[in-house]
Amino acid sequence: MNIEIPVSAGELIDRITILRLKQARIRDRRKLSNVNSELANVEAVCARTIGALEAAPSRVRERVAALTEVNRGIWNVEDELRRLERADDFGPRFTEAARQVYRLNDERHRLKRALSEDYGSAILEEKSHASADPETDPA
Repeated sequence: MNIEIPVSAGELIDRITILRLKQARIRDRRKLSNVNSELANVEAVCARTIGALEAAPSRVRERVAALTEVNRGIWNVEDELRRLERADDFGPRFTEAARQVYRLNDERHRLKRALSEDYGSAILEEKSHASADPETDPA
């Protein structure tokens, strides 16, 4: 069963970048098959609605690349947090990694919002928690 829901262009693109990262990192065949299937479905929706990302204007492609890097950073920091927790290391490195998660998520929100605005999305994701940076506070 597939369930389709309306989402912003930024949310759709974010999902594609995350699935592409999973595709590059996951080695388990069964999991990779699931990721490949989901990615094909989501990319088909993208092509049908906003067009293939590879054919998007350069500003959009630059934002997609930046979002990919932010999502890669979140993945890496989450891995580091789990490694530190397994080692029972809750010192300065753990604290800095935890802080990095919300900084990266603030940047992720900014990029998703910009992409949604680029495409004139009727749906815009809103955040209610305060940003680490008062000048970019999404609240």
